[in-house]
Amino acid sequence: MTADDVIETATAAASALRDAAPNDWSVAAGDLTWNCWETVEHTADDLFFYAAQLGAGGTPGHLPIEARSRRPSGPENSISVDPDIGVEGLLDVFTAMAALLAAIVRVSPRTARAHHVYGLADPEASAAMGVLETVVHTFDVTTGLGVRWRADDALCTRVIARLLPEIEPADDGWSTLLWACGRIDLPRRPRREKWSWDNSIRVPSYATSARETLQSSPKPPARSETSLGTVDPAM
Repeated sequence: MTADDVIETATAAASALRDAAPNDWSVAAGDLTWNCWETVEHTADDLFFYAAQLGAGGTPGHLPIEARSRRPSGPENSISVDPDIGVEGLLDVFTAMAALLAAIVRVSPRTARAHHVYGLADPEASAAMGVLETVVHTFDVTTGLGVRWRADDALCTRVIARLLPEIEPADDGWSTLLWACGRIDLPRRPRREKWSWDNSIRVPSYATSARETLQSSPKPPARSETSLGTVDPAM
């Protein structure tokens, strides 16, 4: 997964969401308890958080960045957008945070590591997390707003390979990723109530090209964190 994947996914998501700008963004985002506006804010906040953690250069925990919720059941975000500014302003912030993550991924060496509850993330995992959050939460929001959205199957398959290696690959990467993240059920695959991803460094890297893979990545360090536990569908 690459910085370009982050930018391209965010651009496609923002385009789909702009089509729904006149709709009521106070409705629930899919099955989440958050509304559509809050969920896009949360996604922008995730992108910012992943960029900050990677840019910090391997701090042993989360950076001490304050996060607040507008209401008791809403998401706690460090990045928030004044609702009076309108949907276009919200999407500008979202795409800016995607650009920030992409920029940090591009300039970070492969040896860079970012603290995350699901294991230390290298630049590729940081990009993959940003893509996963964007794809899944855009599905949540477009479901709530009643507009169509579908991410590229090949992109989703690469996210699965990098972060969800226990999931068997399928031709329909989009539906498989949604199922893996607890959004839908599939034939003979009931909806997952518990799920998480795994940032473990993998060799060969699911990275930019066969040429880059052949040049080889540095040997992965011993894993210092595990990716266990229950994940809220809104992670």
